[in-house]
Amino acid sequence: MTRSMEQIPFGRPMIGDEEQQAVAAVLAGSILVHGPKTLAFEEAFRQFTDAPHAVAVSSCTAGMHLFWHEHGLGKGDEVVVPAQTHVATAHAVALTGARPIFVDADPVTGNMDVSRVESAITERTKGIVVVHFLGLPADMTSLAMLAKRHGLLLLEDCALSVGASLDGSHTGLWGDAGVFSFYPVKHMTTAEGGMVITRNQDLAERLRLIRAFGVNRTHGERATPGVYNVPELGFNYRMNEINAAIGIEQVKKLPGFLTKRAENRNTLADALADIEELTPLASGNDRVVHGHYCLSTLLPQGWEAKRSALIKGLKERGVGSSVYYPHPVPRLDYYQNQYGYRDSDFPSAARISDTSIALPVGPHLTPDHMKRIATAIKETLVGW
Repeated sequence: MTRSMEQIPFGRPMIGDEEQQAVAAVLAGSILVHGPKTLAFEEAFRQFTDAPHAVAVSSCTAGMHLFWHEHGLGKGDEVVVPAQTHVATAHAVALTGARPIFVDADPVTGNMDVSRVESAITERTKGIVVVHFLGLPADMTSLAMLAKRHGLLLLEDCALSVGASLDGSHTGLWGDAGVFSFYPVKHMTTAEGGMVITRNQDLAERLRLIRAFGVNRTHGERATPGVYNVPELGFNYRMNEINAAIGIEQVKKLPGFLTKRAENRNTLADALADIEELTPLASGNDRVVHGHYCLSTLLPQGWEAKRSALIKGLKERGVGSSVYYPHPVPRLDYYQNQYGYRDSDFPSAARISDTSIALPVGPHLTPDHMKRIATAIKETLVGW
């Protein structure tokens, strides 16, 4: 089937004249790194999340790796990690030499099953990393109490939860730190980049030090240009001024982006309600504000092979879709080969990975597009 029609892409960076002009202004100047734009972006994002401290980094993965490195994780240590997440969540742990201990997903929400976390904790456990799956805040009240009771670090992977909150507190402010992603199709973008927020001033200062080689003086603090010391090992995980300039403009647009996402998600959910083959993941309760990265819906069990046909049918009708995520992380080759995890250990995560389809709700789309998506699904399912 080939049709000439308007395409509905799964995601698209929302870059306008403001971002282009901001980038042009940076390129017309002489400071491309270690400059005022990064500081301004940190402040803008800090204010948006109501965080005491914000530290810009080169990516969400870099921010998570910095956090675990700063807390001295290494060989012999363990961190509890959701099985249903992007591989970066686990990589940030494994890169320190520590071992990720995976916990299955809640089959209704996709978030980590809190009831299984305590049984994963051993004498080697140093921390827990929680993911707010597709923008739905996890049960941070229970997880924070659990981490405190066992004396564990608690890191929030907020890659898909910009704008999401629980009991009025933005995601990222419940644990020791939260890390965000600004990849091109996320809630906002800096082309590439990330941000760490925290209530801990000492941690923020330490992260600023080790994100830039461990150099002890910024350019503005050097009495003699080019003269500094390096008291410890660090990384090249800083954000540049071009990325930060884009981010400043994107933060200004975030409220509008988030409003459109919520409107699109609600319209799409209503339009899908009479399709009995679909079971959308839960969207939360009155305690949460959902980030609505996408609308992920499950197909019936046994339809694993049919998902590809549905995705193909949607593509033929001009509708983009995706899968979050194609495998539970412990099923990926590296983690199977390195640690010997069995797929049967994570049945809920496997069900979500194998039978879910992620539908777009981004601000590049309208409620009318949502109705078109639902119609395309119904047309594809006819005769199944």
